Amino acid sequence: MTYEKLALLASPTDRAQEAAADLAGCTDWVALEEADAAVVLGGDGFMLETMHRMIEDDALRPVYGLNLGTVGFLMNRYTKGCRLLDRLAKARPIAVSPLRMEAVTQSGETESFYAINEVSLLRETRQTAKIEISVNERVRIAELAGDGVLLATPVGSTAYNYSANGPILPLDSQMLALTPISPFRPRRWRGAVLPDRSRVTFRVLDPKKRPVSVVADQKELRDVAEVRLEIDNSREMTLLFDPGHALDDRIVAEQFAY
Repeated sequence: MTYEKLALLASPTDRAQEAAADLAGCTDWVALEEADAAVVLGGDGFMLETMHRMIEDDALRPVYGLNLGTVGFLMNRYTKGCRLLDRLAKARPIAVSPLRMEAVTQSGETESFYAINEVSLLRETRQTAKIEISVNERVRIAELAGDGVLLATPVGSTAYNYSANGPILPLDSQMLALTPISPFRPRRWRGAVLPDRSRVTFRVLDPKKRPVSVVADQKELRDVAEVRLEIDNSREMTLLFDPGHALDDRIVAEQFAY
């Protein structure tokens, strides 16, 4: 597919800024709000920042990332020069939808955030967190005791979820990973894989003594009482990958890394 109007977004790092200067003359770059697609220079963190900006500004554009960070799981390999435009025309689109989080604090205030990778609940003090877990309004775990719990999308399943011993999900699985973080009880529960149409609710038990924070990708809210989560398909985004380097291929490859 040919994208006629392109925006160029670069992280503030020296490497990304040098790459932006190298690509400056490749086309007549436009502002994001005028673009058909965006080229993102940086690492996974900057890619997530960019995607969140698009969600918040209701400017959902296909995004093609070039890795100038560390891991670059959401990015393509960076090469110098204007061959970028040919690569874009051959890129494979992958649709991803974020989690919508609605959290209620202990004081009764409600906040809403989006998460592309995962939403995690974490204990704030030395006290073990105790959390009730419901799926589709049915209590499944009456009391999870541990450091916390997270819900990850397929895109985020190789990030914090994987470090917490959660499963890696193929991108087209239409599943979510529900994973405990350092669980103490129930001892044998290692998490669950849920259909992505599921509605998940976390209720913090004894929040005064055992305060819990919630983190949606890069946004944190402390002293929460309840968190409700579900996929928001109205905010579907498109990631563009070079043939042979698609995200689902990388998810499979990650499971054989050692």
